[in-house]
Amino acid sequence: MARADLILNLVRASRLGDEAQVRKTVEALAANERAKNHTILADRLLAQLQVENGRNTSAVSASRPSDMSLVAEKVPCRRLDDLILVPLVAETLRDLVAEHHRADLLRSYNLEPRSRVLLTGPPGNGKTTLAEALADALGISFFVVRYDAVIGSYLGETARRIARVFEHARSRHCVLLFDEFDAVGKERGDAHETGEIKRVVSSLLMQIDALPSYVVVVAASNHAELLDRAAWRRFQIRLELNPPTQRQIEEWFCGFERRTGHSFGIQPRDLAHKLRGLSFAEVEDFCTDLLRKLVVDGPDARPKEILACRLRQWKNRFGAPPVDESESHV
Repeated sequence: MARADLILNLVRASRLGDEAQVRKTVEALAANERAKNHTILADRLLAQLQVENGRNTSAVSASRPSDMSLVAEKVPCRRLDDLILVPLVAETLRDLVAEHHRADLLRSYNLEPRSRVLLTGPPGNGKTTLAEALADALGISFFVVRYDAVIGSYLGETARRIARVFEHARSRHCVLLFDEFDAVGKERGDAHETGEIKRVVSSLLMQIDALPSYVVVVAASNHAELLDRAAWRRFQIRLELNPPTQRQIEEWFCGFERRTGHSFGIQPRDLAHKLRGLSFAEVEDFCTDLLRKLVVDGPDARPKEILACRLRQWKNRFGAPPVDESESHV
C-alpha cells in the first residue's frame, strides 16, 4: 500500500493547484513503489507526469536509456562491517542508517532523515567503498554519476544533463555518488573558471537542495580545498577519511586472512609495520597480489619467499610510498 502521507500530500497539492508539489509527490510515490519492486506501477506513475507535461508515454520510454547512460548502476559488494573505520565515522554512519530505517517515525514528528554526505581525504582510503557499503546497509540502489556522459562541450548542456541525473534519482530510493565531486563543484570565486562552470555549480547546488530525503547524495573529493564554499553547507554529514594507521592495517590484514582462508606466513603486526604509509587501496592491492601468487603456485607455494619478493617489487613501484623491507628474512 502506498504511504498515507504521500496520498494526502497529493490530494492537498492537487486541490491547491500546486503543480510542483504534485510532481514531487508523484516522484516520491514512484520511488516508494519501485522499492517494493512494483516497477511497472512506478513507470506508469512517471509516464503520467510526462503526459501532463505534454509528452507522450512512448517518448518517455525512448528517453529512459539516455537518462540511464548518465549514471552507472552498481550492485553493492561491500558491507559496512567489513570496513576499518575510526569510531567517529562508524558511529555517524550507524546513526544515518538507523534514521533511514526509522524514517516513518521521524516523519510522524515532521522530521526527515539526513541524506547528504560529503567525504574528503587522500585517494585510496575508502570514499567510494564507503558509499557502496552505505547503499548495502540501506538496502537501496547504488548509482554513480558518469562525468564522461554528463559533462558536455556546449553552453548549458552540462547543467541540463545534471538536471536529468537528479530527475532520474528522484523516482528511486538510492545512493547517488558524485565521485571526484570537485569536477562539478568547484569554487565559483576562482577567477580562472569560466562562467559556464559557475552556472553548472549553481544548478548543481539547487538540485541537491530540492532532492527528497530518500535519495542519499554522497559526494567524494580528494581536493576539498577546491570545492565551492556554498557546497559545504549543503551536506549535513562531512567526514574525512585519512590514510590507515599501522593498527588499522593490522586489523584489515586479519580480516583479509579470515575472508580468504589463506595465511601469508607472517604475523599481522609485522606485515602492518612493513606496509605503513600505504593507503587502504594499496594495502588491498598488495595482499591480493600475494594471494594471487599463492594460488598460482599451488601446493608448492612458499609464502615467506613470495612475501619477500613482493616487498622488493613494491619498494621499486613507481609512485608508491616506500615499503619497509627490514627483517626481510620473514
